[in-house]
Amino acid sequence: MYNEHTKEVSQRTGKKDAILIRDGRILDPKNNRDEVGDVALLDGKIYAVGTIPSNFTPTVTIDATGKWITPGLIDIHVHLREPGGEHKETIETGTAAAAAGGFTALACMPNTTPVTDTEAKIRYIKQQSRYSPARVYPVGAMSKGLAGEELAPYGEMHKAGACAVSDDGKSVYRSDMLKHAITYAKMFSLPVLCHCEDKDLAAEGAMDESAYSVQRGIPGIPSISEDIDVARHIAIAEYTNTPIHICHVSSAGAVRIIAAAKKRGVPVTAETAAHYLWYTHADVGYDTYKKMNPPLRGPEDQEALLAGLISGSIDLIASDHAPHTIEDKDGGFDTAAFGVVGLETTVGATLPKLVHSQKISPLQWVALHSTTPAEVLHVEGGELSPGTVGDVTLIDPNKEWTVSADAFCTKGQNSAFLGETLHGKAVLTITDGEIVFREK
Repeated sequence: MYNEHTKEVSQRTGKKDAILIRDGRILDPKNNRDEVGDVALLDGKIYAVGTIPSNFTPTVTIDATGKWITPGLIDIHVHLREPGGEHKETIETGTAAAAAGGFTALACMPNTTPVTDTEAKIRYIKQQSRYSPARVYPVGAMSKGLAGEELAPYGEMHKAGACAVSDDGKSVYRSDMLKHAITYAKMFSLPVLCHCEDKDLAAEGAMDESAYSVQRGIPGIPSISEDIDVARHIAIAEYTNTPIHICHVSSAGAVRIIAAAKKRGVPVTAETAAHYLWYTHADVGYDTYKKMNPPLRGPEDQEALLAGLISGSIDLIASDHAPHTIEDKDGGFDTAAFGVVGLETTVGATLPKLVHSQKISPLQWVALHSTTPAEVLHVEGGELSPGTVGDVTLIDPNKEWTVSADAFCTKGQNSAFLGETLHGKAVLTITDGEIVFREK
């Protein structure tokens, strides 16, 4: 796939060059490495890091002066829409967007049409993505049809390649079902990715419940709809001693509940997304490109999320990439679809908020986007150790660019960041030892 303006993205072909990346800043949290040096790849694997053996003969040499050399970024929360929503996104366009954003792997959510809740549907996604520029890990549904009434066949889905289970987009309403789902997933060591929302409190809300929602006459979603359900999920995880992962945390209350649970030793991890670090409910107006679920909340929530990322209460950042057609977002705010795209803007949006503002170190930033997601999903990558998978992202941390939907690889134009000037960009992505994206 090719964009004549700025980008070149290609499918994997199986041809693996001997690649030498020279004179970049190597950032590898797994090995606590932060130094300027070289990285060599051979036969799809990391061959050497730092000092390269003299007998290594590269077929491709890349000058990384002034750039970061990181393990390939991993996005734990993506909606690829295929099957059934190919008018919004396909595996081809979604993984091209991932590679252009610096992601070498992603987990795709099961709220497709039909729902990804069987072995055959997992196999379909694996088959369709076998040559994709970013590795695709399908997430199977927690319940059949996302209905919350009957468990999906976890063992069969796991055997077919499911990396986790989730009913993302919905919370499992019945606590007995949630308990069964969590304990069943533990039998297969499947991570459980939890969408936490009390549907009775959220009701027909469309933005954060606040003075702004009242002023605009828009039904509100109170932050306690998230807090209460986070607490419920954690209580069940604590009772069953089973790990869970909380998706798209947006509220200060949820951060406090997660932090307290971690202090008690509850096996819980959590993510947030770049848009929650940039915008608050004051920025929404009637802009449907700033409508997502959970919604943008208040400045105190944003401060809590930043503090949570610094303290470790929030473990990682995910895009919650949710492409929609223009028609989905047209019309009234109340009826417009929830969700925004984010694969191609996450790097440029999080670097200024976290690293350039000196809230966290570059090494911590890489952990949020690569090392920890790999650990949560139990997948390869997230490190630059010799012999491990050859997934590498080259980042220009100071590249300034303006977000334009015309330059996107994703089909979705519904970015909250349209027109924003971001600082930092992936300029080269290597998946499985193959260069799949290069900024022109």
